[in-house]
Amino acid sequence: MNKKILSLAVTAILMSHAQAQEDESGGGIAIEHQAAATEKAEKNAVEKIEVVGMRSPFGATKTNTPIVELARTISIETALDLKQKGVLNLSQSATYMAGVTGESYGYATRVDSISSRGLSIPRYRDSIQELFGSYNSTRAEIYTMEQVELLKGPASVLYGQGSPGGIMNYVSKTPTLGKGSEVVLSYGNFDRAQVAVDVNGSLSEDDKWMGRFVGIYRNADSQVDYVSDDTQVFMPSLSFMPSDDTTLTLIGLFQDTDSDTAAQFIPVEGTLLPLADGTYLPDQDVYAGEPGFNKFDTKSNQVTLLGEHLINDTTSLSFTALWRDGEADYHQAWATFTGGTRYLNAYVGAPVAPTDTFVPRTFYQADNTFSQHAFDVRVNKGFVTGSFEHELLAGLQYQNVKTDANSAYYAGGGVLQGDFRYILDLANPEYTGAPEQAIFDAIYNDAPEQTVTDTGLYLSDQISFENWRVTLGLRHDRVDNDTGVTEQDDTQTSYSAGILYRFDNGISPYLSYAESFETVVGLDNNNNQLKPEEGRQYEAGIKYELSSIPGFIMLAYYDIEVSNLPNPNGLPDEAAQQQGVTTIEGIELEGRVDFGQITAQFAASVMDAEDPNGFSLSAQPDSNASLWINYSPLELEALTVGAGIRYVGESVSENGVIRYDTPSYTLGDLMVSYVLSDNLDLQLNVRNVTDKKYLTSCLFRGDCFPGVRRTVNASLTYSF
Repeated sequence: MNKKILSLAVTAILMSHAQAQEDESGGGIAIEHQAAATEKAEKNAVEKIEVVGMRSPFGATKTNTPIVELARTISIETALDLKQKGVLNLSQSATYMAGVTGESYGYATRVDSISSRGLSIPRYRDSIQELFGSYNSTRAEIYTMEQVELLKGPASVLYGQGSPGGIMNYVSKTPTLGKGSEVVLSYGNFDRAQVAVDVNGSLSEDDKWMGRFVGIYRNADSQVDYVSDDTQVFMPSLSFMPSDDTTLTLIGLFQDTDSDTAAQFIPVEGTLLPLADGTYLPDQDVYAGEPGFNKFDTKSNQVTLLGEHLINDTTSLSFTALWRDGEADYHQAWATFTGGTRYLNAYVGAPVAPTDTFVPRTFYQADNTFSQHAFDVRVNKGFVTGSFEHELLAGLQYQNVKTDANSAYYAGGGVLQGDFRYILDLANPEYTGAPEQAIFDAIYNDAPEQTVTDTGLYLSDQISFENWRVTLGLRHDRVDNDTGVTEQDDTQTSYSAGILYRFDNGISPYLSYAESFETVVGLDNNNNQLKPEEGRQYEAGIKYELSSIPGFIMLAYYDIEVSNLPNPNGLPDEAAQQQGVTTIEGIELEGRVDFGQITAQFAASVMDAEDPNGFSLSAQPDSNASLWINYSPLELEALTVGAGIRYVGESVSENGVIRYDTPSYTLGDLMVSYVLSDNLDLQLNVRNVTDKKYLTSCLFRGDCFPGVRRTVNASLTYSF
């Protein structure tokens, strides 16, 4: 399959030629096309502008530099892209990106598990990190976003400590002059009912005050029995523009979600592997929790201030300031997947369950919180030195995050103490009730609050000389960790560099280098403070703008090394505890092409990754490929039809004793949109149109994660 993907990539590039014109007039890279296929089409043609990515100081790159001039790979999904593909959550926004895994752990309601280039990545909103710790806040809602961006590879020069895989940044909806308002009613299978409101407008005659309100109310069940996904979101924003040079925007974001955890951690026996009698579980989406006990109820409150000021024609100031807190009340029962019934029988020395589908369950309670305040202030300065043009970015970033995770963990639900009342038959579940609260109170762990403070100074220069573009970056961070037991201070300096050449025919080859780091709290066997994990990436690629037809193609090769990891299994007793190294190599292809009536977005990737023991990175597919096509027939202007296909390659999880290979899978998606009138349109989306049953990953610890079943969603949008 990898050879096929590479063949497709080469073919796509050979078919493309010339250079598209970049739209320099606004905030985006735009593609313009006037249909001229026939004389009749020429008479009826209307200029069509499709924005494929806004440039913004609050975007992933923190600058207005066109993406085509950056020696890095960035994937973008606009609000229109997300709507057309029927995206319902942040994980699904990444399923048409090359080298990105949007649903690593199957159908989920707790969190969006997104990986880039084999590594889990952090999430940012308006260039400030939004999520810290585990299961302590609400999920980000797609309808609150203008676009989703994924900057691939290490990004510590811009963002401080983080993953070598990259970052995901989403741009908030804010007041926009000339943009209308809408109400969206939607209903789908699993009784998913949602009302979404987006009201945008001027609040003063001179347009100096603008307001916007985004609201969501959802009542929804899910593909897993007893699991709901109900939420309420209120997102008001206010912009003040005292002059043409200054904009201040205040955003409030308040969310309350009542849900349960869709991930049931179903044992590998009966899902990936057959049971002892050769059969499989009749329903791999079986609910292994306990009705009335399980819940995942979350709340979050957030206030963001965005500022932009044009000091003069060459200098601008921008900043993001954020206050946010969140909490989660989390209860779950799950199958004890290590051994199942065989474990039960071995423990008591005699059969205690009639079939292999019976499993003990672990019961878990947690109350988790986090609070954050942060700001990021940067200055952009354009100047010329001789024949060189510079776009200098200088910034100061600060954030203080406190997390608190308290829990009670009742392993095996009493089986270790000889209590078998709570075992469950996954083939025919009859729920038993949960242990009494006194058991959890007795084992409750009130963990200390943890605080992380990070201060970073950064400098980046985009240098232009004729057709050359050179980027140089530098950042110094100080990170203070207070675990409540241990205090640790780390400092780290990160570097980046890139060079790109823009040929007149639209081809732009480039090379780049980037670094990342993440602090590790603790001491090694010599009582030395552990060093931060470090990542470095070499990337080489080609960016290609088309002119005969509007379009854009990117092809990239990357080589990532992550060092200072825990020792491999072969060196467990070495005094130095950070000799582990992970290596990742891959090739990615992404592109968009506009043929007039037909537009196409395509992506493909292959990856070879090894952890410090030489094993494949757990739950990370070795390849992916996708194609999304929109068709708008000239004869029926009100109709748009979309179709997509997504391939996700095999993933492996192994520890030297156990190895599980999760098979590849291919899914299809459909969309039909029809404009009923000037202000009313109807859309139907079907994801996983064949209702394919598949597993996204199985872990060597013994559990598997079922994928997202067929999702049907119809929406009616009233614009005004």
